[in-house]
Amino acid sequence: MRSLPEADPGVPDIRSPLRYLWWNARRQAASLLAGIGFATLWWLVQALMPAVLGKGIEAVTAKDTRALLLWSSILLALGLVQAFTGVMRHRMAVYNWLAAAYRTVQLTARQAARLGATLPKRLSTGEVVSVGNSDIAHIGSSMDILLRGTGAVVAIVTVTVILISTSLPLGLLVLFGVPLMALAVGPLLRPLHRRQRSQRELTGDLSTRAADIVAGLRVLRGIGGEQVFAEHYREESQRVRHAGVRVARVESVLEGAQIVLPGLLIAIVTGIGASFAVAGEIPTGQLVAFYLYAVFLIGPMRTLTEAADKLTKGHVAAGRVIRILSIEPEVGGGTGTSEGGVLRDSFSGVTLQPGALTAIASGTPDDAIAIADRLGRYADGDVSFGPAELRSLPIDEVRARILVADNGARLFTGRLRDELDVRGGASSEEVRRALHAACATDIVEALPEGLDSRVAEAGREFSGGQQQRLRLVRALLADPEVLILVEPTSAVDAHSEARIAERLAKARAGRTTLICTTSPLVLDRTDHVIYVEGGRVLAEGTHRQLLDSSPEYAATVTRGED
Repeated sequence: MRSLPEADPGVPDIRSPLRYLWWNARRQAASLLAGIGFATLWWLVQALMPAVLGKGIEAVTAKDTRALLLWSSILLALGLVQAFTGVMRHRMAVYNWLAAAYRTVQLTARQAARLGATLPKRLSTGEVVSVGNSDIAHIGSSMDILLRGTGAVVAIVTVTVILISTSLPLGLLVLFGVPLMALAVGPLLRPLHRRQRSQRELTGDLSTRAADIVAGLRVLRGIGGEQVFAEHYREESQRVRHAGVRVARVESVLEGAQIVLPGLLIAIVTGIGASFAVAGEIPTGQLVAFYLYAVFLIGPMRTLTEAADKLTKGHVAAGRVIRILSIEPEVGGGTGTSEGGVLRDSFSGVTLQPGALTAIASGTPDDAIAIADRLGRYADGDVSFGPAELRSLPIDEVRARILVADNGARLFTGRLRDELDVRGGASSEEVRRALHAACATDIVEALPEGLDSRVAEAGREFSGGQQQRLRLVRALLADPEVLILVEPTSAVDAHSEARIAERLAKARAGRTTLICTTSPLVLDRTDHVIYVEGGRVLAEGTHRQLLDSSPEYAATVTRGED
């Protein structure tokens, strides 16, 4: 099978689920048309077989050996064509399913990377996960059903034409019977659409609840809250179950309609055809052909009902994808350039001198975090970087030059070396130096395979302090022009904290570094300390100078102790 096409560059500006499905169809128009061609030919061959069988039976009745051999050969040829087109139809159906599904994966992944910190603020984890788990399958199925659905329409039209040319009453019966059955199914689609959308939303909420419980299981066990959260999860899962039952009720009626309605049409067509045969109006071969046509019509008519179901599910799924694609990042970038220099936040007055190790201390941690977010362009603000405004620089350039590392960062599953050296360009000596600076050498030495050991999900095999030190190693190996660390030693013991503070200053010598902390051990080893109160600079100087000159600073970093 051919390799799947890449998604178009960028994220399309599409606000409607139907337009998204149409956009997907246009992206794979060639493969869709090829699949529709094979599916149409596959159905047409089957539609012609009853007529050929009827001619063969008439040849047997007339004892015409030559005609029997001719129609038998034609039937064999049709069988071979059906086999080939059936294989190709299925092949193209799978290809189009995968192309639509994984194009959606590519788009949502690209949008997630584009949104960055905006995504978790706007959408829950469960909602994003449900797109990758179920919605892509429904979008792929909506492309797949277009092949058989289009071919089914052509097959029904062909059979109708054949029946009209043979028997006008039977042809008109099929001509008007099929649309009436489609209209009979129509009232089921609206409640199905509504119930499916409700079920998807509840499933996303349940996935979010499960992710929260798994992530906080250690804490829940510590406070004895497992039973409470388990009960909450049980209640939400029951709501999802009831929503699924409501969807299944409509789907069961829809499935039943796929059998009852075509069966009713078959019975009517066969009964009328039999009455014509008894009256001598049609030969026996045509009666058999009419019966086979009636049986054949079950396939394309069920396909049309299936198409209504899958397109409804695809519409719901596309709506959820559009919800992700329609989100805009909270901050953007421009096309300017900057050679770097002083990084200054005008609102707070915080100024970072190039090459200096600076610290921000605040009695309210959120104030320091807000400043870090503005300096790192995770929140909008009047920030300058050298002679240029930070908002005028391309966002990719800002991310490459200014790194904000906080305790919300995660360790991902994979080889530890790859998780620490995310850019893959650090030498073994650079990794060793970063481990030493973060006091994380003992962590690696304790692992069976050292840096080649596999990291479990979210680094759960490491304690909080070990994860914090490994995250610091990762930040040091990234070696950005400006490194902003938010409480990098809050989970380690005092002895390790003192060593990290001393080694961090040496590791970042000549590079601009900002540490948001109130730890005296860290503050005493920085070049410059900025004390912030109410989101604005209140005092500046060295740690020891501020202890003597600023009672507010002294009270904050000593916790009110003498």
